[in-house]
Amino acid sequence: MTIPPPTSGSRPILVSGGAGFIGSHLVEHLLTAGHSVVVVDDLSTGSLENLRQVATHPRLRIICSTLSACPELPELAATAGFVFHLAATVGVELVVKSALQVLESSFHETQVLLRAVAQGSAALLFTSSSEVYGKSDKPAFLETDDLLIGPPSQARWSYACAKLTDEFLALAYAREKNLPVTIVRLFNTVGPRQTGRYGMVLPRFIDAAKRNQTLKVFGDGRQTRCFCYVADVVAALAGLQQSGVARGGIFNIGGTEEISMFDLAREVIATLNSSSRIELLPYSEAYAPGFDDMRRRKPNVEKLQATLGFRPATTLRDIILRTAASSP
Repeated sequence: MTIPPPTSGSRPILVSGGAGFIGSHLVEHLLTAGHSVVVVDDLSTGSLENLRQVATHPRLRIICSTLSACPELPELAATAGFVFHLAATVGVELVVKSALQVLESSFHETQVLLRAVAQGSAALLFTSSSEVYGKSDKPAFLETDDLLIGPPSQARWSYACAKLTDEFLALAYAREKNLPVTIVRLFNTVGPRQTGRYGMVLPRFIDAAKRNQTLKVFGDGRQTRCFCYVADVVAALAGLQQSGVARGGIFNIGGTEEISMFDLAREVIATLNSSSRIELLPYSEAYAPGFDDMRRRKPNVEKLQATLGFRPATTLRDIILRTAASSP
């Protein structure tokens, strides 16, 4: 299904995965900024409902397809002013259950897009993941750190390897095809439209707390994460799009307010004035036996700050309130 193209104007921005959680917020931001936008999304994890508020916008075109099955991709890439590549599998739960799909689709779809974009003059921003840092136990991750990926017997690491392979591929195109590429490693991004369907922790907690149901925390609950509001992430993505000095670089994007999963559950309950209780469950009840998790995952965002003068602005409490207010 294709929604008719927008009216003519400046060169459009191509957004793969633009019907997803982060992608839809980015599309809205770009339209508000005056850009024309073309979205290519196969809706495997995204939804047209995410774009409902802008679906009839005259400068938006939506193509429901994978990149590899989109016959217009060469023309779209050739005429684009910029390309955001956000299309990806989302959620550890889905990765564990569908490792084959993750590995096959990630590399193939990225390769198809890079080949198409390399024929034109557009720059490309590729969204990678904090998963590539693997099992490293550093207090905060730097973009130049060595990476410690878990064994191939653990399916959850397939996503890290897929994203890392895509990073290598994008940088190879930058070196050998002179393709202007920027890579971002997204840490836990949260906010309206994110679903708990694929194991995302904050929407799961918020949904349970609003219903006064038990919040289920896996493991011992002491594993820590940093959460960043989607609007802050989108502002960083848009800033990197406009930054010529960012080309060829790798940037962490994420929050810096570190919190354990047990304390996050308590914070959600307190913020939403819920009567829910907390229950600790072994990983085996949610994932395959022997599931391997990262004990902490905190980004060092000094490079992003030095390049854009940017740091996330939304507090965890505000993130919880805004996300809860947007959910049923």
